[in-house]
Amino acid sequence: MLPVHDIAPLLPQSSPFIMVSKLLNMEAGKTTTSFIIEESNVLVCQGVFTEAGLLENIAQTAAAGAGYHASLKNKPVQKGYIGAVKNFIIFALPKVNDEITTEIEETGVVFNMQTIQGKVWLEEKLLAQCEMRIFLQAEED
Repeated sequence: MLPVHDIAPLLPQSSPFIMVSKLLNMEAGKTTTSFIIEESNVLVCQGVFTEAGLLENIAQTAAAGAGYHASLKNKPVQKGYIGAVKNFIIFALPKVNDEITTEIEETGVVFNMQTIQGKVWLEEKLLAQCEMRIFLQAEED
């Protein structure tokens, strides 16, 4: 079933604010996505994918993993909100037409809060990393 090329049904976001292209892998609390950066992306500035784009890409990688799990259980995709970001480090910014790979690892879940660590790569080069807390909207019965 993986990789998933039509990722839109797994995300609460909609176009033009989708910052992941494919769901590549899921295993034991880890999710991996890829994203091809297009010139028309709303978070591209002067041919470069911005810091905000990288942060949103990490959050949407977590959302894609959650959406995939929900789809396996025939449940709706839950909305999530970035609650906190810690140790956000940018090493380099990718450019238009680059394909980045993002890995998140879930490090904890308490009630409706998920804690993750995320890393964004361009081939073998680490571009960014952070810790993030994501608050999940309660599921409707």
